[in-house]
Amino acid sequence: MADEGWVEKRVVIRPDPEALAAEVAARFVGRLVRRLSAGKTAHVSLTGGGMGSAVLRAVADHPVGAELNWSRVHFWWSDERFVPRASDDRNERQARAALLDRLDLPPENIHAGPASDDGFGLDEAARRYAAELARFPASAEQPWPTFDVSFLGVGPDGHIASLFPDRPEIQDTANIVLPVRESPKPPPERITMTRKVINSSKRVWLVLAGADKASALGLALAGAAYDSVPAAGAKGTHRTVFFVDTAAASHVPAELIEPQ
Repeated sequence: MADEGWVEKRVVIRPDPEALAAEVAARFVGRLVRRLSAGKTAHVSLTGGGMGSAVLRAVADHPVGAELNWSRVHFWWSDERFVPRASDDRNERQARAALLDRLDLPPENIHAGPASDDGFGLDEAARRYAAELARFPASAEQPWPTFDVSFLGVGPDGHIASLFPDRPEIQDTANIVLPVRESPKPPPERITMTRKVINSSKRVWLVLAGADKASALGLALAGAAYDSVPAAGAKGTHRTVFFVDTAAASHVPAELIEPQ
């Protein structure tokens, strides 16, 4: 099944990963300024990986960041590796080092996924993260928060979060969070938000760099079947933007590129 909303996606291209991270960070800080100035709370879904951390470091260095009221910003993760809490593989640990531990942020605003040394198994970890999301329901029909921005990385295979190609998790419409076993990318055990949760976000921002991502990006923009190219099925309710560097942009249709 192709993603019927692909024509609404836009692409922002910057010359290299450093410039790309700075661009995304500036837009993110601007987005938070507008929302917090309006007296609203912001829920943000983070991702892992090299570019995910680079964006967060750029946010930490942004001059306006220190002026924000971070007490009204809640951070979540679209997926987490089910490893010990102190493991460098955890997306939470990477995000804390890049940004979160540098902020004046209430501990309860960091909604980290369970770890493998918390005393329960993978299935219970998924249930507990779903229950944590349900503490901030957007509505009776949506028992999870609406993310103002949901950051996603994209793998060379087109995966997003821990939704990998041609696996049942990408097609799940019943659950909020799923356990993932025998992941094609290590570590093998993870938890992940499902596509319906990600796609309820107002803005889905996919950030990717490198020539090895060009094919996946081209397929996602061309409306490939989302079960084979999960990135093709990622779509925000307001905006869907692919932030890419020049190396990843070789297969991007000119009509989708946002003017600088």
